[in-house]
Amino acid sequence: MAENFKKSYRFAYLSSLYITILLTLVMSVFLYAQSQFNLLFILGFVMVCYAICFLIIQYRVEKFIYRRVRKIYDDIEMLEVDDVISDTPVTTDMRTLIKEVEKFAQQRKTEIEKLKIREAYRKEFMGNVSHELKTPLFTVQGYILTLLDGAMDDPAILDKYLNRASKGVERLIYIVNDLDMITKLEAGDLNLSYTNFDIVELVQSVFDLYEMKAAKKNIALTFDMNYSNPILVHADKERIQQVLSNLIVNSIKYGKEDGTTEVSIEDLIRNKTIVRVTDNGEGIAQAHIPRLFERFYRVNKSGSRKEGGSGLGLAIVKHIIEAHHERIYVESDYRVGSEFSFTLEKVKKFPVVDVSTKTT
Repeated sequence: MAENFKKSYRFAYLSSLYITILLTLVMSVFLYAQSQFNLLFILGFVMVCYAICFLIIQYRVEKFIYRRVRKIYDDIEMLEVDDVISDTPVTTDMRTLIKEVEKFAQQRKTEIEKLKIREAYRKEFMGNVSHELKTPLFTVQGYILTLLDGAMDDPAILDKYLNRASKGVERLIYIVNDLDMITKLEAGDLNLSYTNFDIVELVQSVFDLYEMKAAKKNIALTFDMNYSNPILVHADKERIQQVLSNLIVNSIKYGKEDGTTEVSIEDLIRNKTIVRVTDNGEGIAQAHIPRLFERFYRVNKSGSRKEGGSGLGLAIVKHIIEAHHERIYVESDYRVGSEFSFTLEKVKKFPVVDVSTKTT
């Protein structure tokens, strides 16, 4: 209570004290000169003078500051103004005002910086979406317009152009499906179906799926060792297959001729397994790694679009892994290769009890 009193009324308290001391000295000198010095009168004067000065100064300064503080808060449209002004009495303590204004300014500065980042990200995202959709749309439109202009009379051209238009539509569907998936992942609307499965078997099935794609660049899809025993993990098998597919396809896409894509599976801690996908491709410069998992972000924009894909693969990978409450890592050396790794929960193994050794 005493601390609050001093903090709230320090200005009026000290100002009244100084005025009272000054007036008391003047009054004492005057009475002494008139040979009418009276100690009781002086003490009464001190008390009355101090009380009057305190009330006047406190009331006037409080009103003065209240009007100006209120105007400051109104001018900057501080949302917490009611809490600051109404719930607690307005006082002459300027330190409180300074702290509140500095706090407000810092909060607004942080909000403005975040809004600028989001605005830049929004513009980049919209530009990327429009570019990704525009290319296949114009391709399909070009083939259809050519056919309508008379090319459909030639059966060979008709068949070729319809096939190409179909591929353009398939690319559009691919992009839209990826956008739909990443929207659900970011909103938390995608339900995961957890099961126990062998991660070694799943990796091998992905190898089999992209074996022909890798063969075109003579890239070997291999494990780092022979996994003779299954390694059981607890996750959504379909989504983890999607993660592995995206990572392995990327390693093939950006891998060098006669290269290697290697998968290793290791125990991380007691209940975690880490899966590593390593290649000896072109690698990624360190400047690009912080933004690697952003939607539509491309390290090599021209080369990436030439290779195809929606530009959402790594963003989807990150969201799927995070939806499992796991983590994904990336390490890369430019022109040396890259390694993407993610953790998964291992299936708990219970000790087998041999009941035949028990005695009754």
